[in-house]
Amino acid sequence: MSTTETAIASAEAHSAHNYHPLPVVVASAEGAWMTDVEGRRYLDMLAGYSALNFGHGNRRLIDAAKAQLERVTLTSRAFYHDRFAEFCTELAALCGMETVLPMNTGAEAVETAVKTARKWGYRVKGVPDGMAKIIVASDNFHGRTTTIVSFSTDPEARADFGPYTPGFEIVPYGDLTAMREAMTENTVAVLIEPIQGEAGVLVPPAGYLPGVRELTRERNVLFIADEIQSGLGRTGKTFALDHEGVVPDMYVLGKALGGGVVPVSAVVSSGDVLGVFRPGEHGSTFGGNPLACAVALEVVAMLRTGEYQQRAAELGDHLHRELGLLTGGGAVEAVRGRGLWAGVDIAPALGTGREISEKLMEEGVLVKDTHGSTIRIAPPLVISKEDLDWGLDRLRTVLSAR
Repeated sequence: MSTTETAIASAEAHSAHNYHPLPVVVASAEGAWMTDVEGRRYLDMLAGYSALNFGHGNRRLIDAAKAQLERVTLTSRAFYHDRFAEFCTELAALCGMETVLPMNTGAEAVETAVKTARKWGYRVKGVPDGMAKIIVASDNFHGRTTTIVSFSTDPEARADFGPYTPGFEIVPYGDLTAMREAMTENTVAVLIEPIQGEAGVLVPPAGYLPGVRELTRERNVLFIADEIQSGLGRTGKTFALDHEGVVPDMYVLGKALGGGVVPVSAVVSSGDVLGVFRPGEHGSTFGGNPLACAVALEVVAMLRTGEYQQRAAELGDHLHRELGLLTGGGAVEAVRGRGLWAGVDIAPALGTGREISEKLMEEGVLVKDTHGSTIRIAPPLVISKEDLDWGLDRLRTVLSAR
């Protein structure tokens, strides 16, 4: 067997089959390019589901991590450390908020947001104990914990993991009327993705997000924005909500916050909302650790310049213009997205999203499928226009060959 086949066979023999990776074994990476164990190079057009917004091996992030590795990496939250205050201060400022509650993974941050909303509902809004309701959208993807999959409508994510956690109302994404009708005096929050990533990069109708903001404010309900994939530059703005001029009550952040170096997530909100927690009621041993704070501080500093948002906006316009030219010819049925983020619906007659992804891999481009015939395109924001065009040319080649 080849080195690739041997590595894959060993992984399959000794790991749980909870993923179905493309058959490539990456050995190194830099910028927008990855190299496998055979020495073949691939253009990364997925960027770790937006965790690698700043590219592989970004020098600023690696240097920040190395410097911190030499000092201290973990104290637990039993003690303060000298990077914590600066991280919370700078991230709060980037978000236009006051208070940060750091965690590690995106799912942990969503769980934290759920707990925050419930506690706020009981302590501040006066909802009877055990009666808090949170409204979510169908086709959502917020993570894979038992609570989160309890309000998923994806059978693959949800099946066989019951009994399910109560307290959630599911309404159609983009339907403001359904959301209004679902609200009761016990509703404490609306939790939505401003753009649904896993569902195929679905952008809601114009006016929907401002409508959610108005409705939640009118009904004294928290608006929680899951910007784990859509935030931190991906769409051409710092946050996807910025395109609509909307500010939520709470941001849920992750992925790119750790720069693809370490897992970092956070809930960011007002002091009044996050102030409902008292010592001992929520925590994480690794949440807000010195290494995570050092890397995330550099991420925040990079975003403050605006250059990455501008790059995503300019290259995103080019990406969507070129992808739009593929529609109408029978190969591509629809293209959606914003900035350097696109969902491309391939005509079923040409093959599944998985099959198209495998063909692109053979051409030296790495993407990932979702929901049947859709492929997601989300290259690092540092990709050059020339490399982006090269990747798009490979997509045209694959589509024309089938």
